[in-house]
Amino acid sequence: MDAQNESSSVTSGRPLVVGPSKPEPPYPIFVSGDVVKGFGRGGKQLGIPTANLPESAVDAALQNIPIGVYYGWAQVSGDAVRPMVMSLGWNPYFKNQKRSGEVHIIHGFDEDFYGREMRVAILAFVREEKDYACLDDLVRDIHFDIRVALASLQREEYCRIKDDGFFKVEGKSV
Repeated sequence: MDAQNESSSVTSGRPLVVGPSKPEPPYPIFVSGDVVKGFGRGGKQLGIPTANLPESAVDAALQNIPIGVYYGWAQVSGDAVRPMVMSLGWNPYFKNQKRSGEVHIIHGFDEDFYGREMRVAILAFVREEKDYACLDDLVRDIHFDIRVALASLQREEYCRIKDDGFFKVEGKSV
């Protein structure tokens, strides 16, 4: 563990900053696709709305990384590039029968954006998937994942990725 991770430890034992000082291969991983309907749990049951990637984008992302929770940047339909945390995998608490890519963009949106294009830059691994004893434990961990994403993305080399050409629309930076 590097000095930055050590100094960012929290009492839970999980570090607040994860990943090396700059993204290292296979990161960044860029995926995109139109937002699809998921299981309807993120916003309604968990209070943490998610935008779901299509299966093709999930398959592309998982070619070089294991299932788990990740952080990075996301953009919907050419809007601003915003921090995100995502679950990529099976979501064992809910006993999913298929893998999913559920992206929580860390921003308050007033409406759903099903069918709109979402671009995601996956920058680092946060943690493995877990099966929780109760829903409250899952929600508590997701809220901590959000804190980890926000803290980890503060680093200069991670901030630079939000200006990548992948997020430019029609030759303009957004």
